[in-house]
Amino acid sequence: MPAMSLYRYRPLETGSLRTRSIKGRPSKVDLAAFARPYRKGEGLQGWMRSLPGILAGTRFREAVEALERARRKGRAMVWGLGGHVVKCGLNAVIIDLMERGYVSALALNGATAIHDFEIALAGATSEEVERDLAEGDFGVSEETGREMSAAVARGAGQGKGIGQALGEWILERPGDYPHADYSLLACALRRRVPVTVHVALGTDTTHYHPSADGESLGRGTLQDFRLLASIARDLHDGGVYLNCGSAVILPEVFLKAVNLVRNLGHPLEAFTTVNLDFLQHYRPTRNVVQRPTVGSGKGIALTGHHELMIPLLAAALVERDRE
Repeated sequence: MPAMSLYRYRPLETGSLRTRSIKGRPSKVDLAAFARPYRKGEGLQGWMRSLPGILAGTRFREAVEALERARRKGRAMVWGLGGHVVKCGLNAVIIDLMERGYVSALALNGATAIHDFEIALAGATSEEVERDLAEGDFGVSEETGREMSAAVARGAGQGKGIGQALGEWILERPGDYPHADYSLLACALRRRVPVTVHVALGTDTTHYHPSADGESLGRGTLQDFRLLASIARDLHDGGVYLNCGSAVILPEVFLKAVNLVRNLGHPLEAFTTVNLDFLQHYRPTRNVVQRPTVGSGKGIALTGHHELMIPLLAAALVERDRE
């Protein structure tokens, strides 16, 4: 006999519950998708095959396959890079992918360009923000602000975008930039890989240098936006756009570039987008993974540290080359 309740509700009786057999029930996971143990000596490709065919295990393989397919078809592979990618020491990995044909273009925000420029100049970058901010010393490196401002102003006067202007400035002054071989801006220009730089005035430390010129910055970054939109046309039918570590600027720029291309009557469908970051933020999720690929293509979200995930992705592509 059920216990008396103090409430007007009684526990629901379940004796008439309708059940079904697990053998005929649709299930999202089965043994065919399970991971298998890695065996000594199998190498990275063996490790890839050992991954489960579930969630990120599937999505990681899909990202590798999309890049491999894009290179084979001659479609664009555009890497959007936030500053953290450079700060994690990954320039050489990206440069190697350029040489292997897995990078058609780079899109950088202002912070990425600053860190990369400082690497070329001094072989070092990144500051202790909290410590320096207390004294007003954050981001006030004389050479960075002065040289980048001069490069951007000269480039804007010649009708060039910021990416090309900075790359040329570095390569023309090998004595002043002894570490150019580690610079994305310089190495991309050597290989004729377009680099676009997208800035919002006031977001970058170089903007409070006395030589900063808003007109030059605006003209240069607008030129780069239009260049990125031109490149985005080649994402159609098999290209890949990757957003690595930019939470706001590059996702917003990419969405507008996609819309501009379509508005002007160019087809832009059936491509892959990948957001790769240690957190999945709102704008990359919406403006990179979801919205541009609605009805066509695929959006992939991979969560992990850049210093692990980008070398892992690159190594998987290198191993595919061997096969």
